[in-house]
Amino acid sequence: MFTGIITDIGEIQAMKQEGDLTVRIGTSYDIDSIDLGASIACDGVCLTVVAMGTEPSGWFDVQVSAETVSKTNLDVWSVGRRVNLERALKVGDELGGHIVSGHVDGVALVSMLREEGDSTRVTLDAPPELAKFIAPKGSVALNGTSLTVNEVEGPSFGINFIPHTKAVTTWGQVAVGDRVNLEIDTLARYVARLNEVMG
Repeated sequence: MFTGIITDIGEIQAMKQEGDLTVRIGTSYDIDSIDLGASIACDGVCLTVVAMGTEPSGWFDVQVSAETVSKTNLDVWSVGRRVNLERALKVGDELGGHIVSGHVDGVALVSMLREEGDSTRVTLDAPPELAKFIAPKGSVALNGTSLTVNEVEGPSFGINFIPHTKAVTTWGQVAVGDRVNLEIDTLARYVARLNEVMG
């Protein structure tokens, strides 16, 4: 489990397709504190560490299945891309965002950007089958970042990025047309399912 609070920005150093896709990600995490088999959310996708090292600087490898690539924005990942990173939640850690599983539900498309003072208002279009789970003032995880929804209109929804969020995540480089990993709030999913069963 994760909280959607990004703790590092990694950089893709290498990608190799041998059966599954292996991705090497450079990080400022203390490599000695990462266990083989640990889960790290990479742009919101929960991936398993299969190797790590410190030369020339800290890095870890993850393996990605074809199924994961098909359901996320990993199909546009390339060497040099920066990705949001979060290590798995430990018992006793502060829950600063919301409960995030790292299981991406689909890909949203950035359709509009507008500067509002120091902040950036971003409008995204969700896949129609996921739009019903997104509500004003509800939570979503976008590229692994826990965010509050401002407004919803059909499949479109708005998010406001404050300067701090833009500085400590990859959201400072967002552009119209970007494909973004979307994980809906687990609570919203269960409420919708309950309404479906009881309705």
